[in-house]
Amino acid sequence: MYTPLRIDPTRALADINTFQRKLAAGMGHLRNMREPDYANTPRELVYSEDKLKVWHFTGTAPTSKTPLLIVYALVNTVWMTDLQADRSMVRNLLEQGEDVYLIDWGYPDGADRWLTLDDYINGYLDRCVDAVRRRHDLDAINLLGICQGGAFSLCYAALHRDKVKNLITMVTPVDFQTPDNMLSHWCRNLDVDLFVDTMGNIPAGLMNYVYLTLKPVRLNQQKYIGMVDILDNPVELENFLRMERWIFDSPDQAGEAFRQFIKDFYQGNKLIKGTLEIGGQRVDLGEVTQPVLNIFAEQDHLVPPDASRALGEHVGSSDYTQLAFKGGHIGIYVSGRAQREVPPAIHQWLRARQ
Repeated sequence: MYTPLRIDPTRALADINTFQRKLAAGMGHLRNMREPDYANTPRELVYSEDKLKVWHFTGTAPTSKTPLLIVYALVNTVWMTDLQADRSMVRNLLEQGEDVYLIDWGYPDGADRWLTLDDYINGYLDRCVDAVRRRHDLDAINLLGICQGGAFSLCYAALHRDKVKNLITMVTPVDFQTPDNMLSHWCRNLDVDLFVDTMGNIPAGLMNYVYLTLKPVRLNQQKYIGMVDILDNPVELENFLRMERWIFDSPDQAGEAFRQFIKDFYQGNKLIKGTLEIGGQRVDLGEVTQPVLNIFAEQDHLVPPDASRALGEHVGSSDYTQLAFKGGHIGIYVSGRAQREVPPAIHQWLRARQ
């Protein structure tokens, strides 16, 4: 009798024995393993305000004349940029000769419920830029905006052109309504007023659940099944758990800023329409006249490539460069390919504009 399911009993028994061995080894490793840490590149605190901190990374003598301030998204913690020693965008930028600063937004609580996008962009971000400018006695510095932080950086560069020398955006959404943007389709049908009025600040756990359900099989099942293969490898197991810690170590979202971001960016797509206002000022991407390097990931499920490519059609800079990376939204920071390609490309681009 023919059946498409053919099981070799000898091989099946060997697979079961391998699974049992790996599971036993993994239980032993997990019992003796401490919580994986990250953010190990030496750094110093140079500015703080409310829950926000600005870190300056140390340990190497920079060759760049202009410091680089990294503006991360409000979602997740900023330490994806410095996950571990051999997978750290920050460390690699330092080795290239860049003088690197990073904004750590912290963990909002009930006191931050009414923070607006104006508070974040014209308030916190502007004062962080000023703090770095003062330290180096410079009129303008370089900005590197990541994901939502890239959208913030575009707004900032348009409103404060004299304070930004060069602008780099990474996996940054610009057109928030491309057809292949699943997250956008969900957001556009959200009653965000009812949502925020009910929830106040948006819980991190709920946000994580939304992101995981964009790829439910892969992110909720497949990766844990695949974990069996590394249970007997303590180094790989620690790396896996480090990533898990980062994923679920997320801050809540300040309610009012979340409301504005969903309504103005996702639902209104106002950034490319030229109708966005921050603090009563219109944000015109045509006013972004600084040199711009736009880096996106070709397999990005959160910010599809077309959502980032749109920047080239709207930015006012005559010095615009676009770089496609063969990877995903997270891989662009932590994959082996990213370590070899992305920081060197950023450094070379900035060096050519010193």
